[in-house]
Amino acid sequence: MTRFEEIRARAARRKGGEAVLATLLPVAPDNAALADVPDHRVLSAMAARVFSAGFVWRAIEQKWPGFEEAFLGFEPKRLLFQPDEFWEGLASDTRIVRNPQKIRSVRENAVFVDRVSVGHGGFGRFLATWPADDQAGLVALLGKQGSRLGGATGQYFLRWIGFDAYVVSPDMAAALRDAGLSIAETPTSKKDLAAIQAQLNAWRAETGLPYVHLSRILAMSIGENRAAEDLRAYVGE
Repeated sequence: MTRFEEIRARAARRKGGEAVLATLLPVAPDNAALADVPDHRVLSAMAARVFSAGFVWRAIEQKWPGFEEAFLGFEPKRLLFQPDEFWEGLASDTRIVRNPQKIRSVRENAVFVDRVSVGHGGFGRFLATWPADDQAGLVALLGKQGSRLGGATGQYFLRWIGFDAYVVSPDMAAALRDAGLSIAETPTSKKDLAAIQAQLNAWRAETGLPYVHLSRILAMSIGENRAAEDLRAYVGE
């Protein structure tokens, strides 16, 4: 496998130097801080990523205050007390994107968040204690026990909530393959995801970098060389 310092050097050259590259990396997340995130913010982040999947993200962001109102601030216990008529009414609520399957996922994820919260003293506490070197296992759990939270949606949820998360974008996958990792062009199998986790763990040990930095540097080292000005708008997401 290629040493990560070589991958970082290539990314820096593409972006105009190490100083520029550094400005394209977000502040390293602190997983322990997730213990203080309340359940309604967890459910809100889940819903935001579910509704954003396959949709224009900016459009969802612009409508999000309406989502917060329509879904009662995403308070899990409050939502769980709502009758079927409440959920049926959301299908015609113009404050949100009226996708019945995604609306249903909020109800199902309210059950999921509440169940985990009861068992761990808060969903945020559950995330805070999950091993940082096993994101693949966490995303698998989200996909199995949550609703519409598998794959990239689960990865983006973790990044948005503040977990030190990597996102296996097409560019990141291409960079991994270029570095010598034997995975599919679109890696979704359990075997490929385990291989990705193992390699990122190795590079983290090699560099001391957080997973979000490893992920972003990999993505910036290959493929379309997007302008630093455009990428800078996404730092912190």
